Amino acid sequence: MASQPPPAPTRPNSHPDAAGPGADAVTFSVTADVTERLDRFLADQLAISRTVAARLVAAGAVRINGVPARASRLLKRRDVVVARLPSHEPARRELTPWHVHLVIVFEDEDLLVIDKPAGMVVHPAPGHWDATLVNALVARGMRLSSGERGRPGIVHRLDRDTSGLMVVAKHDQAHRRLARALGQRRVERRYAALAWGHLDGERTIDAPVARHPRDRKRMAVLQGGRPAQTHATAIARFALCDLHQIRVHLAHVGHPVIGDPVYGGGGSRRVTGAHRSDARELEAAAPRQVLHAARLAFAHPGTREWVEFRSEWPADLRDALAVAARDSGLLAHPSPLDYLGFFK
Repeated sequence: MASQPPPAPTRPNSHPDAAGPGADAVTFSVTADVTERLDRFLADQLAISRTVAARLVAAGAVRINGVPARASRLLKRRDVVVARLPSHEPARRELTPWHVHLVIVFEDEDLLVIDKPAGMVVHPAPGHWDATLVNALVARGMRLSSGERGRPGIVHRLDRDTSGLMVVAKHDQAHRRLARALGQRRVERRYAALAWGHLDGERTIDAPVARHPRDRKRMAVLQGGRPAQTHATAIARFALCDLHQIRVHLAHVGHPVIGDPVYGGGGSRRVTGAHRSDARELEAAAPRQVLHAARLAFAHPGTREWVEFRSEWPADLRDALAVAARDSGLLAHPSPLDYLGFFK
């Protein structure tokens, strides 16, 4: 079972800017210890292209702590970023409805629990403005919490190639309560993963996680990052790997997730000797990172009752599990995670 810190690095606030007519100002108070370049930060937070963000900076429309800033400026904790947005240039992109089937595990007037497929991006961002989970939620015509700019309803995220359970808030009160519970580690999220090598018994990995200082698409264990703690338990031991969890922390202790292109640590090449061919077979059976958000539990923000949701091992990872276990019977088993004792 793992508990991760909430993803939002800033607190946005929009208000009229006294600097001039026909413009609005958006203010961000940076709460993360490590962030990134100003132009990339603005592109992500405002859901605009990096080119447009750079133009705003070059035009002197962006200040950090009251001082004009360069696009290359790296942000740090407690920085206050104010961006003046001209009224003739939209501050955000329109959310285009995307009509696609969603697997809804649970829904009421406060929230939804969704079983996200691998390959689906959660919210619009540079490079993925449409065909995201948020666009699919918009297509349902439902009310969503305001959330971060361009990310209505999104309380927490899963990577594009991670499948499994997510909770979405329908209104702001539910969003605040769920986000607070996440921050206080009162939301239980258990990820099922096949990771190279073997961990002995249970292990708690307590290490701060932040954006990689040189690669903004990666996270890393860094001094001064957001506190993060993972309780890793080996559910099943196979010849080359264990069934357990979770991504950044497991890579940090030398057990990266199989099929992970970012934190894979060499993949099958890390296995030497007689087992090298078996490792290559296992890697070839993994169409993506073998990581699945299988269990989600929390106090319901409306009723305050404890609720729990489960998602079985996904079909696209069945081959990898069967190869790892050397058990072809797992291909047809209706509940392989339950069979292997994951939910116990």
